[in-house]
Amino acid sequence: MKLNYKPPLPDGPPPIVIIGAGGIVKDAHLPAYSKAGFEVYGLADIAVDKAQKLAEKYDIPHVFSSAAEAVAAAPSNAVYDLALVADQSRKVLKQLPDGAPVLIQKPMGDSYNEAKEIHQICKSKNLTAAVNFQLRYAPFVSAARQVIDQGLIGEIYDMEVRLTTHTPWEIFPSLMDHPRLEIMYHSIHYIDLIRSFLGTPKGVMAKTLRHPAKEISSTRTTLLFDYGDTLHAVINTNHDHEFGPENQESFIKWEGTKGAIKAKMGLLLDYPKGKPDKFEYCLLEEDKEPRWQTQKLDTSWFPDAFIGTMASLMRFVEGSSPTLPTCVDDALETMAAAESAYISNNRGGAWIEDRSKI
Repeated sequence: MKLNYKPPLPDGPPPIVIIGAGGIVKDAHLPAYSKAGFEVYGLADIAVDKAQKLAEKYDIPHVFSSAAEAVAAAPSNAVYDLALVADQSRKVLKQLPDGAPVLIQKPMGDSYNEAKEIHQICKSKNLTAAVNFQLRYAPFVSAARQVIDQGLIGEIYDMEVRLTTHTPWEIFPSLMDHPRLEIMYHSIHYIDLIRSFLGTPKGVMAKTLRHPAKEISSTRTTLLFDYGDTLHAVINTNHDHEFGPENQESFIKWEGTKGAIKAKMGLLLDYPKGKPDKFEYCLLEEDKEPRWQTQKLDTSWFPDAFIGTMASLMRFVEGSSPTLPTCVDDALETMAAAESAYISNNRGGAWIEDRSKI
C-alpha cells in the first residue's frame, strides 16, 4: 500500500520567531524546522545563554531576552511559536501584534477556564492562532487517516490508545509538582487525537491516579468517551511500569467493519530516546483468513510531527490550505473534554449498594 504520510509544506514559508528555548524546542521544534527548511529568525528566552547555544547550533541570527524584545524586532510577516508552559501563554499572547499568526504550545492553558481566556485573547487581537497538538501529524497517524479516509477499514467502531511504560517525569522539572499532570500534559494528546477522528463526544468518564510511592499528582489514567452504544473509544495510560521493556506497550488501534490498524508509538518506549515505530494494518477479504501487513514509515513523531503543525498554520496563512485543523476554536473543544475528565474523576463512579441491607 502506498501512503502519503508527510505533511504538505507551504509555498513560501515566512520567518519564525520562537518564544521559549526549553527542552521541547531543542528536541523537536528546531530539528523539525531545520529538516523542513523553515527559517527561524529569532529565539527568545529569559535564560539568554541557553537560547544563545541553540541559536549557534541552528544558525539563528537573533537572540532576545524577552518576548517584548523579540516582538519589537520581528519582521512584519513573522509567525510566532510560543513554546511556553501553559500559564505563561496568556501574558505573551497579549504582547503579539494584532493579526499575527501564532502556534501555541499545548495544552491551551491548565484548565478550561484558562483555555477560554486564551481563546478570547486570540479573538480580540484577531490572531490566526493554532495549538501545537502535533500528534495529529505523527507519520503513523497521518498514514492511518489516509487509510480510513479511503474507506479501507469501513466504519470505525473501536479506537484505543494504550500506554504501559516508564516515563522519566524528572526530565520535566517544571511539571513535577503540577496538580493536573497526566491528563493535561500527556493524555491531552490522545483526547485531541480521538476527537480529530471521531468528533467531540457526548461526555467522558475518567479516573486518574497517582503512584503510592511518588509525590507527583497523577501517572495513570483510564478515560472512556461516550459516542453512543456502538462506538467504543478509550485511553489507558500507565507511566509507572518499571519492570523492564519486555511487557511495555505504546500503541494506537483503530478497528472498523472492514479492517483494523495498529500503530506503535516507539517514542514513548525508552523516552526520550525512543524505539522504532511500527505501522500495521489488516484488511478483511471474503473467504480469506485475516492477515496483518506492515508498512514501513521513514519518519517519526519527534521531530517530524512538529513540521506538520507549523506547516499547517503557514499554509492557512498563505491561502494554500482552506482549513486550520488545530485552530484555537477546535482546541477549545479538546480542552472542554479534558476538563470533563477531571470533573468525572472528582465525582467518582456510581456507588454500589450495601448488600447487607437488602
